[in-house]
Amino acid sequence: MQKIMNIELKPFLQTAWEKAGFEQLTTVQMKTIPFILEGRDVIAESPTGTGKTLSYLLPVLQKIDVERRGVQAVILASSQELCMQILGEIQKWGEGSGIRSASFIGGANLKRQLEKLKKAPQVVVGTPGRVLELIKQKKLKMHEVKTVVLDEGDQLLIPEHLTTVRYIVNSPLADRQVLVFSATLPAVTEDLARGLTNNPELVKITRDETIKAEKVDHVYLVCEQREKLELLQKVARLSGIKALAFMNDIGAATVAVSKMNFKGISAGVLHSELKKLDRQSALKQFRDGESSMLIATDVAARGLDIKGITHVVHVDFPKEINQYVHRSGRTGRFGASGMVIALVTEREERELKKFYRELGLSGQKRVFFKGELVSEK
Repeated sequence: MQKIMNIELKPFLQTAWEKAGFEQLTTVQMKTIPFILEGRDVIAESPTGTGKTLSYLLPVLQKIDVERRGVQAVILASSQELCMQILGEIQKWGEGSGIRSASFIGGANLKRQLEKLKKAPQVVVGTPGRVLELIKQKKLKMHEVKTVVLDEGDQLLIPEHLTTVRYIVNSPLADRQVLVFSATLPAVTEDLARGLTNNPELVKITRDETIKAEKVDHVYLVCEQREKLELLQKVARLSGIKALAFMNDIGAATVAVSKMNFKGISAGVLHSELKKLDRQSALKQFRDGESSMLIATDVAARGLDIKGITHVVHVDFPKEINQYVHRSGRTGRFGASGMVIALVTEREERELKKFYRELGLSGQKRVFFKGELVSEK
């Protein structure tokens, strides 16, 4: 790992790599890092849990000139949690380098954020609205920015953010580098990304062969729609569980959590309409093991890296196969073992079996017996 495609990594990155105990680069890292180090624009699609953050972070940190005071890299993310997570990774991988970084997120105290800018960060992570506000107030100077990263690009290149993101990407000088990373890259997003980049390298990875996924079991339970919540409570009571459960509707997710808490099950909820402090609290309790289940909507859970998730539960059936893959990718990360449970009606069972066939998975039917998941036999 000392060299990537014959490029020597700076000592602080080598140290961080050894400390992290990684043995090899993932496929998306192998394919994108050389292009980024060459200064090329990149549009990359790779499933959840394949190491996208490090794909852009290693080369971005490698290229930072610690002697220069101005902002050299801007990383945009769609949620406050994702921004804080990326900032944590920058601090971890940049340890001992002297690289200064800061986050700027909507909803946070503007005055305090202006104080951060006075410390002259070289890497800035932020949500589009707040970054734009700081640029327009001439507080965040973009003329020395060499790289702009869109993390979870499909969440940033949606109508409500598009004008803002375009403005930010076009703020630095014309020779800036633009990197777009996403777990899913619909055709419309890819077209928009091409419009923001200059002759980009397109990297698409459907599954990562360097990550062994055979330790993840895919199982399902058949029930009526109205029985799903009762089954979810049984799942939450499995011993040693740390489960991320997906529901589509914010109202239904909130109701589910109150019912579970009422029954003495420690569960939290994560959705886009929660106040910032409530979201942080729900995530912290789940990360620290104080709650055994986090019920989330797809948008709220995007890009979040939560260590040690033992189970992913599809409470509401995924709209498409990609959604099944990305949700399921939250467990069994980097070769750990895990279980994916789908709660399905008879009609959904037929759809699920199609997914299994397409993905080459051998999904097993399970039932609850004395509080344990067992095969029907």
